[in-house]
Amino acid sequence: MSLQYHLIYFVGLLFLFSCVSKPNGEFSKNNNPVKIYPDYTEVIIPVNIAPLNFLVEEAGDAYYLSISGEKAGSIGVSSRDGQFRISEKKWKKLLGENLGAKISYQISVKKEGKWIQYPAFNNTVSSEKVDPFLYYRLLYPGYESWTELSIVQRSLENFKEKTVIQNNVVGQNCVNCHAFNNQNTDDFMFHMRGNLGGTYFVEDGDLKKVNLKTKEMNNGAVYPRWHPSGKYVAFSSNKVVQQFHAMENKKIEVSDLNSSLVLYDVDENEIMQVPVDPEKQFMDTYPEWSADGRFLYFCRAAQIAENYDYRDIKYDLYRVAFDPEQRKFSEPELVFDAATLGKSVSFPRIAPAGNVLIFTLHDYGCFSIWHKEADLYSIDLGNLQVEKCGNNSDFTESYHSWSSNSKWLVFSSKRGDGLTARPYISFVDENGVTSKPFVLPQKDPGFYREYVKTFNIPEFAKTDVELTPGEIREAAGKEAIEAQWATN
Repeated sequence: MSLQYHLIYFVGLLFLFSCVSKPNGEFSKNNNPVKIYPDYTEVIIPVNIAPLNFLVEEAGDAYYLSISGEKAGSIGVSSRDGQFRISEKKWKKLLGENLGAKISYQISVKKEGKWIQYPAFNNTVSSEKVDPFLYYRLLYPGYESWTELSIVQRSLENFKEKTVIQNNVVGQNCVNCHAFNNQNTDDFMFHMRGNLGGTYFVEDGDLKKVNLKTKEMNNGAVYPRWHPSGKYVAFSSNKVVQQFHAMENKKIEVSDLNSSLVLYDVDENEIMQVPVDPEKQFMDTYPEWSADGRFLYFCRAAQIAENYDYRDIKYDLYRVAFDPEQRKFSEPELVFDAATLGKSVSFPRIAPAGNVLIFTLHDYGCFSIWHKEADLYSIDLGNLQVEKCGNNSDFTESYHSWSSNSKWLVFSSKRGDGLTARPYISFVDENGVTSKPFVLPQKDPGFYREYVKTFNIPEFAKTDVELTPGEIREAAGKEAIEAQWATN
């Protein structure tokens, strides 16, 4: 390259750095809180989380960010456009130096040649790590198309993302309902619908395709929950209908016409009815195991009649004792009476520590993702006291799951635009109290303003899922193993 080229390049660099120079100590102060996107102010974060990149929504010619640790360390970042992408290496070091302490963000904006400093905000660095991976299904937020569906793995410690299952490698069949046992990918499964339909289990690193619907069942098996032993999976068996409306704020409702609970014995390849409703008086759905595997929780509503109003369908929370050695269930008992409050329960999820259950509460029905009013509530399983969680918004909160150490809760929230669900993470203390949530950080601070797909059923996991498109195609092309109906 010519000397002239190098000179031009060097002058360009000087110009660039002169535009993003940091304050020299002379600045005025603005006492109003600085506006940033996403909102990462005053949140509790795990020590192993990826950098919380963000953009400043204040007009200016240059920007400077100083992050300082309460115990030690600091990071300085300059920006020409208000976007801050923090060095992963420096971020990791700073968080590691400030376990249990705060890190403080100080933002300065240069306007018309003068620097303005805004009030600092903080994060608290928790020594409780979050599981290193998050899995979710990506799809468009409407109900019209399933031609682009994928189950994706995202590292929470950096920004690496990979597709685990893409429906275009299996003839664009719908893939859904992925589930782990205790955040362990050794017990991993998902459903596929369509001409390659079946329930796919990871077994010794390979995929096994099973047809769980026997002639004794009226409906297929959905909404899986692994028994902690890994020996069983509880499902609900549902007949579902979608109802479309002309109302401005209520376009669609998804309802059960009937549903019941079934239990699949993985080792024996047997499926059986969970005998909690022999007279078919109820619709039972959304199973969830207690941490010790001795109780099965579920949502229950009265069986609808031929002519029904979907707004009258109210689900309560029940549980039934289970003997895993004998595969026996006792009589069901009411845990939370939502219908008396004019409400309905869905998605019960119990912390691995066994002390807290969090569910979604909404006005009616069981498909809370379409309900703007849906909020998260917690139950202390020691005294069955119910409290509204502190991480709710004015929009839908649903599809929540726990980290393996019971310290972090991830859930899908539509608080950004009311349409697309994003994964938010909250710290949960020993009493089940949730902190202000933060959205999953992205390398591009403006990512969520441009990305049109919704994040569905986020699940923490401790390890990597290693499935290739070829392995998925091979498993999908095989005849499904037929589950057998258990006689006892």
